[in-house]
Amino acid sequence: MTKTTVLRGGRVIDPTHGTDDVRDLYLRDGRVVAPDAASTHGAEVIDAIGCVVMAGGIDLHTHIGGGKVNLARLLLPEDHRGPGGSPIALPGNALELASCGTCTPGTLATGYRYVEMGYTAAFEPAMMACNARHTHMEMGDTPILDHGAYVMLGNDELFLEMLARGEDFERIRDYAGWTINAAKAMGIKVVNPAGISAFKFNQRKLDVDEAHVHWQVTPRQVVHTLARALRELGVPHPLHIHGSNLGVAGNIESTLQTIQALDGLPAHLTHIQFHAYGKEGPKKFSSAALQLVEAVNANPNVSIDVGQIMFGQTVTASGDTMRQHAQSGFAHPRKWIGADIECEAGCGVVPFRYREQSYVNALQWVIGLEIFLMVKDPWRVVLTTDHPNGGPFTSYPHLIRLLMDRGFREEQLAKLHPEVAQQSALKSITRELSLSEIAIMTRAAPARLLGLKDRGHLGVGAGADVAVYRDGPDREAMFRQPEQVFKDGVLVAQAGRVMAVPTGGTHFVEPAFDKGIEKTLRKHFDRLGSVPFDSAAISHDELCSCCNGGRLLPVECLAGEGAAP
Repeated sequence: MTKTTVLRGGRVIDPTHGTDDVRDLYLRDGRVVAPDAASTHGAEVIDAIGCVVMAGGIDLHTHIGGGKVNLARLLLPEDHRGPGGSPIALPGNALELASCGTCTPGTLATGYRYVEMGYTAAFEPAMMACNARHTHMEMGDTPILDHGAYVMLGNDELFLEMLARGEDFERIRDYAGWTINAAKAMGIKVVNPAGISAFKFNQRKLDVDEAHVHWQVTPRQVVHTLARALRELGVPHPLHIHGSNLGVAGNIESTLQTIQALDGLPAHLTHIQFHAYGKEGPKKFSSAALQLVEAVNANPNVSIDVGQIMFGQTVTASGDTMRQHAQSGFAHPRKWIGADIECEAGCGVVPFRYREQSYVNALQWVIGLEIFLMVKDPWRVVLTTDHPNGGPFTSYPHLIRLLMDRGFREEQLAKLHPEVAQQSALKSITRELSLSEIAIMTRAAPARLLGLKDRGHLGVGAGADVAVYRDGPDREAMFRQPEQVFKDGVLVAQAGRVMAVPTGGTHFVEPAFDKGIEKTLRKHFDRLGSVPFDSAAISHDELCSCCNGGRLLPVECLAGEGAAP
């Protein structure tokens, strides 16, 4: 008989099932199970009295794999060394291999640091179709965590060409379906819709209703077409949108127009803090958090992650070459990388230091917190820093304390640029997020948005991904180091020490599509592709190999409206 693990007497917080009470939790064969006399005989009992028990954390948007992440690591070798350039000390834990880095940790350190905080899954938000194998291999080299990625469309030449010549929507939808299948992705992300391509034609901005100088299509067309395609394909995760004019004063108008362009179709607006800026005030840069929140509250088809900035050194890595080029003059230290990738998208890597005494940086910090605290429905808000763009994922415990502790938040606000601290609407917000709301934003909501039916909750049959936190008034300390973390029922971390390093699984979707689109794709690959069409798609066997033999975790599609059987 398989041994059962019993977490005895903890406060179980499971928003998916409306649970917040003290009870025992039973784990067996990698699943949460119901208690029975047979299962508890000879069980391993772990005392969880005085602890909060949650499902394992899920990071819906974190840059952990792919070409630009490695470029970010290469650009900042100093981030991988100690003070004065000395080598980083080797791990004292025999289970940990040497890996380091703060802004963009190596793959091994990424897995270790996530699981030490109670996270058990992470999703790369910007996978290139031409670079999908590399991305999967890099995620597969990240220990313990389950993972997946969103493939990028909306700036590739074939999509824009099809849209420009008025191809039937069904053919564009089938192209999207083929791309998701070929890349073994969880969905589609669009970055600066049509703007990355426009930058290559020397456009330096592209508003939502402004035409691409070559293809004569607009971001509005791109967003609506992709959002509709995903709905008809039945892909659970809606279109993942990095909107137009990231970081530009007044870009709230672009954000509101993007929401309007959806016409009620589901979409997820990512790192929304970077898209919620106004032009008011003497410095012509202001918070538009209230306008953004009003739009999100009024449009239940829209979900968001915040992309909170955290003060200190980091590196920004994005496919948005247009905006990274514009920001390159602010690089700290003064070096940056820009690249084109296979005519599919772009890549820009710019190191950056967010400073408390910078008016702009302080206002960005305030805007993110205002959004977190003013959106009414926590099920449509996901906690992120857009790692590493707003700050490293290791700063999540600090961010959680800011959201849960008003007094601490006000102390930090007082340290900021004086004009921001005095004028900020944040100081009048009294809301403190509850443990249940934190569990929603870091577990239940990401799982629901990704269609992960057996993750993000602790109901019977759920995967036994569990984090046990010692309850205490210092929420930062509490969430930085759980007492125990289980991955599929295996104890993988205890009191900040890695205890096991299993290989994580790979989540992906396989929507149905009309294979007739492959004739068009073959011609395109023959003309412009760097690999033969027959080698473009990743098979199940190859995916398993790329991911170090980890389990394949296909996610069930919804009932699509127009996909071929």
